[in-house]
Formats: sequence, structure tokens, C-alpha cells
Amino acid sequence: MPTDTHSQRILDLARQKGMLRPGDLKETGAARVTLTRLTASGQLEKVGRGLYRLPGIPASEHEGLATIAARVPQAVFCLLTALQFHGITTQLPRQVWIAMPRGSHVPKIDYPPVKMIQSTGEAYAAGIEVFERDQVSLKVYGVAKTVADCFKHRNKIGLDVALEALRDARAQKKASADELWHFAKICRVTNVMRPYLEAIE
Repeated sequence: MPTDTHSQRILDLARQKGMLRPGDLKETGAARVTLTRLTASGQLEKVGRGLYRLPGIPASEHEGLATIAARVPQAVFCLLTALQFHGITTQLPRQVWIAMPRGSHVPKIDYPPVKMIQSTGEAYAAGIEVFERDQVSLKVYGVAKTVADCFKHRNKIGLDVALEALRDARAQKKASADELWHFAKICRVTNVMRPYLEAIE
């Protein structure tokens, strides 16, 4: 029966990808209704709007980020979320911070809650690093770019958070002064960051 073959292909794909979206079914030739059937029979579980995975997989600390990355591939994790990812903050963000190209709509995601900033050109594209977590590629701004972003968006997250990030990044040797200066120029915050950079060098 072709349905069984399709079901097997979908389950194999879920095993391989970690998270499945209905659009991924093109690779299997299966109809979307097969997803519904597999979910109803307990062979797949729905983890969010249009997002499925094999049941019984233990949740990892990056599950929320993986869910967003699978749903919104152009999202880049930034600000408090990137700081937490890189281990250079004491903050525990209540929302997941993402950067999107200017003109983007806030993604409709039930959970986790998302906070979006919009950027253009190099301010969006520079400093992106890609990490594999839960079989999903996460785009996260690197440490130096994240620190510069924190100064740029200090009105949203607080100058104290930006200063803590700068101190921790330098103390843990996760960003050089040159890297920080490079991204300060891209984010147009050289005047704001200069006195603080000079104070800790």
C-alpha cells in the first residue's frame, strides 16, 4: 500500500531532520493528510503550528530555539537570546529575541514567545554563526556582533545589560577589541561604545 510507504518515508524524514514541516513532504511524495493520520495514531507529535517530530524525544535546552528556526529559517537569534546561548549574561530572557530582514512580519508562533527586531544590509547579515542543535540549524549572531547589537538596542534591553555583555565578552576572551570595534561600526554605535571599550582595555 502506497500510504504505508509514505508513512515510513515521513517517519524516516522526521528521524533525520528532527523537526518536520508540511513543506518537507515534497521529498516523500506523501499527502499532508498522512501527517494528520500519523499524529492521530501517536507515531508523530505536533509541537507547534505546522511543526511535527517523533514522540518521546527528550526536550533539550535549545528546543524552543530549534522550534523557531525550523518554522522561520531566516530568523537570527540575537540580543538576550544570543547572550544566553554564548554564556555571557546573567539575564534569563522571558522571550526569544530574533532579528529579521526589515519589512518582515512577527512570526505566528504559539510558544515560545518571540520578540523581533528588524535590520537591513550588513546590520542583519554580518556576524551570523550557524550551530546544529536538535538536528536543526540555528543562526545566532556571534559574540562581538551581539555585544554591538546590545548597545544599538540599549533602549529596549537596558544599558546595564549591554555593559555586562561587553565586560563578560572581554573577561572570557570571547571577543577581541578589534572584533567589537568592527561590529560597532556596522551597527553605528562607535561613539556610544568607545568610552566603555577604552575603559576595559
